[in-house]
Amino acid sequence: MIREMEAKTMLNRYRQPDDWFGLTYGFNIYRGCQHQCIYCDSRSECYQIEDFNDVLVKVNAPEVLRAELKRKRVKGTIGTGSMSDPYTFVERDYRLTRRALEVIAEAGFPLHLLTKSDMVTRDADVLVEIHRKSMAVVAFTLTTADDDLARVLEPYAPPPSRRLRALENLSAAGVRTGVALMPVLPFLEDSEKNLLTIARRAKEVGADYLLPAVGMTLRDRQRLYFYEQLDEHFPGLRARYEQTYGERYDARPLNWKALNAALGAECQRLGLSTRTPRWHPPRVEQLSWI
Repeated sequence: MIREMEAKTMLNRYRQPDDWFGLTYGFNIYRGCQHQCIYCDSRSECYQIEDFNDVLVKVNAPEVLRAELKRKRVKGTIGTGSMSDPYTFVERDYRLTRRALEVIAEAGFPLHLLTKSDMVTRDADVLVEIHRKSMAVVAFTLTTADDDLARVLEPYAPPPSRRLRALENLSAAGVRTGVALMPVLPFLEDSEKNLLTIARRAKEVGADYLLPAVGMTLRDRQRLYFYEQLDEHFPGLRARYEQTYGERYDARPLNWKALNAALGAECQRLGLSTRTPRWHPPRVEQLSWI
């Protein structure tokens, strides 16, 4: 079900730029996501999304965003895509993400956008404009290099092969691009071959960086839904999760240290940064009166 709503505010201010993406502000135009990834942390109770199958559309998002940006004295990177993909399917009709990007371009703020969708290439012209004025970074989430496995884990998201082609197109257009290799699901994606393949393909198509998080979260409604999907698609695997992780929130592969080391070494060999590009305010040269 798609429901429209009026937003009172859009931007959330971080106390300090976050460690992962260097964000000062964050916003989400949609609540709920049509990609329906079986592991999505946004199903957790703390986010107060009662039915993740519903999509709430903040129809006045661009107007509210414009008004808020005009009042911001501190310029910093704006992030979107953490709670719901900005290119979930309703974006085809509403085009609210594109309009929000146009507002950001007008205001001259830098941007970090996280997505699983190749629909982002539709807005390459606006992203190039943002990058020309400050910085635009688009990160594509990739958890597996296998399109067939992705169809089970991320059933309605464009497959990894399409995301990589979109990354290549944006990189060629002059936008900074990267891969968010997260989460990495234990017993399904935690092979060295999978992780190194993602790194190599990212480099091949022009990614500037790869940001890894080897493991996943497991809590309340998220865990319940994930285990139901394991029962359906991977019979018997739920028991391994329960025996290994119990009620723990942080579920890392048993060999996560070795995987991190191998991935770090491969990124260094490839010349891929493992840190998100950071925007820094331009230095103002002081005039000398001497």
